[in-house]
Amino acid sequence: MKVDGGVGLGADLADVAALAEEQEQAGYNGFWTAETSHDPFLPLLLAAEHTETIELGTSIAVAFARNPMTLANTAYDLHAYSGRFILGLGSQIKPHIVMRFSMPWSKPAARMREMILAIRAIWDCWHNDVPLTFRGEFYSHTLMTPFFNPGPNPHGLPRIFLAGVGPLMTEVAGEVADGFICHSFTTERFLREVTLPALARGRAKAGKTMDSFEVVGPSFVVTGNNEEEMAEAAASTRQQISFYGSTPAYRPVLELHGWGDLQLELNKMSKQGRWSEMGDLIDDETLKTFAVVGEPEQVAPELKKRFGDCVQRISFYAPYKSDSRRWRSIFEDLQSG
Repeated sequence: MKVDGGVGLGADLADVAALAEEQEQAGYNGFWTAETSHDPFLPLLLAAEHTETIELGTSIAVAFARNPMTLANTAYDLHAYSGRFILGLGSQIKPHIVMRFSMPWSKPAARMREMILAIRAIWDCWHNDVPLTFRGEFYSHTLMTPFFNPGPNPHGLPRIFLAGVGPLMTEVAGEVADGFICHSFTTERFLREVTLPALARGRAKAGKTMDSFEVVGPSFVVTGNNEEEMAEAAASTRQQISFYGSTPAYRPVLELHGWGDLQLELNKMSKQGRWSEMGDLIDDETLKTFAVVGEPEQVAPELKKRFGDCVQRISFYAPYKSDSRRWRSIFEDLQSG
């Protein structure tokens, strides 16, 4: 199983080079950035400059905040420079796309499918010197003059990973992407009963199998070296689970476990601005369903037990301060088997 690291949430650009070097030397397989309070692409240029082998990817870049041409160009350049770039995309939810990014929202799964196909058409034009003639319902790209064509990419084409939760978006990932990024708000049961069947349907639609397709697994982990650290990790993780659980789009995960009413209550509290109280609704059963909870030596065996037969790579989502040495022993155990 590949084990990935990254910059975490809200990391400063000034820290990226050293962090990327440290994680490559430690043996991580991938270095990922998220689009939260900072741009997801800029840190990866720094990471590429200061590393040699570690894979570099966005997990995720908000697709609908951009258009296929801008995404194609940025990803192509990062891959041309590094030879190790993975374009990880996600849709975000309607309020953010419309009210934060001021971009259109409609038929997200169909739009995402077309966006990825458009990106591939643009890359085909540049890399293989074929005419750009993409016409779809949402995007149309029919003009490419030599002045704007970067030419063949010395490292070939980047891979595209797609994140999702619902079966429609997940099926799109199976059909048109090279990998799937499970949302952290995913349980083992949801992965096996909803996600993997949807990916298989998408692959079949494209006439492909799951061979060479990478699934990036869910990764909430609660661990610590003593009771105080464990309690702090659990409280922070409960808070993060409650934040995701308040989102209507993620309700199916809770409903599968018979917890649909929890989503309604969390959503109500979020609208009232009661963010700090929401974590109290995540009881021990819910926490242990979404997260691996245990002392450091217990984490890797439990992750293998839950996901070892169906996930090709994983990262640790730990929304709390922790000792990097703790993760070193965990990921070495994961990589060894």
